[in-house]
Amino acid sequence: MHFDLIIRNGRCVFPWGEAQADIGIRDQRIASLSVSASDEADRVIDATGLHVLPGLIDSHVHLRDPGKPEAETLETGTRAAALGGITAVFDMPNTNPTITDRKMLDWKRQHIVETANIDVAMYIGATRENTPLLAEFEQEEGVCGVKVFAGSSTGDLMIEDDEGIEAVLRSGHRRVSFHSEDEYRLRERRKLFEPGQPYHCHAEWRDAECAIRGTQRILALSRRTGRPINILHVSTEEEFILLGENRRHATVEVLVNHLTNEGPECYERLGGKAVMNPPLRNERRHFEAGWAALRDGRVDVVSSDHAPHPREAKELPWLECPSGLTGVQTIVPLMLGHVNAGRLSLTRLVDVMAAGPARVYGLPNKGRLAVGFDGDITLVDMKKQRTITNDWIASPAGWTPYDGKTVTGWPVGTIVRGQVVMQDDELVTSNVGRPISFQP
Repeated sequence: MHFDLIIRNGRCVFPWGEAQADIGIRDQRIASLSVSASDEADRVIDATGLHVLPGLIDSHVHLRDPGKPEAETLETGTRAAALGGITAVFDMPNTNPTITDRKMLDWKRQHIVETANIDVAMYIGATRENTPLLAEFEQEEGVCGVKVFAGSSTGDLMIEDDEGIEAVLRSGHRRVSFHSEDEYRLRERRKLFEPGQPYHCHAEWRDAECAIRGTQRILALSRRTGRPINILHVSTEEEFILLGENRRHATVEVLVNHLTNEGPECYERLGGKAVMNPPLRNERRHFEAGWAALRDGRVDVVSSDHAPHPREAKELPWLECPSGLTGVQTIVPLMLGHVNAGRLSLTRLVDVMAAGPARVYGLPNKGRLAVGFDGDITLVDMKKQRTITNDWIASPAGWTPYDGKTVTGWPVGTIVRGQVVMQDDELVTSNVGRPISFQP
């Protein structure tokens, strides 16, 4: 039998466990998990000594396109993702202009086809003006769902009140994703701080109670409307407990940043390069709660919240420096490092970075190594030790908060629908990305 691509001799992570297998891909989809020795292909990859994972997904990125090319573009962001072992990204709508209407959805879809190096989905941003149209917009090709900024945003993307959030939840039926911080508490506490104070004040201003109140309110509205929700970048012990008790209503995303860095140490070491929303917490109990929730299954998805800003902007004093960290290129090495450190299994990593996003967002043909699924593959060398450095970062921002961090476990191949995009740290094929299709 002839295939377009055969991957031989790899240790494959299937939904049912790990096993040695030879995988055949034809017409962009997985066609066989039991390729014979006599079968041939246009291209054969010998994966001896490597693990073969379903294509890993980063379902929370800000590629800043349109509007901020000095920080990131769709092309550079998907290049960075491919170099980091990611086969698909879901891009946030807070660009300039925002992705909140059909004109911009059409533009973004075409831009993906013209420039993306891996597959891309896009969130439609909820505004008060477009709320009645969200039921239509969430059905558009390439849309992974609705995103609501209930705190920490500007302009028309902010919907902070219960009435506005409830209206969003009553327009459509797919799961709605939330930035969950209580804007009213954020505004009140802002008066307690001044520009130029230590960076660790970021976690004091946007304290745990801001996040807890936001999630409590949104969860109550989910129950009232019957609409499922996805709480992004959960960062507090109380939220993990609450959301674990409400699995019928809510799914949970955790960021690699909240699993890797802790305050106040990270603020002293990184300065503005540790400033993000919700913040890296100064209390260790929240860090430990995140890992406990990841280990016991309460976490559905691990993402990066890749949100680049130019280096000079991040070096400004606190309250002047913008919030957001680079991350799409480093999430896989960091998580592989956590696997090798014994903090989670490789199977669990695949669950939260492939099967989890597919389940939460309704991806019918990605997220697992199975016949008929897209030929998306992430090849990793679990024994390879590397040091993450700024000069490896493909983003125009040119920095990572993990500069100088040594990890064991590294992505060595990124395959998108059977097309080898990255191999051994080199982008070998470009512009293969397409908008992703979701269940209605």
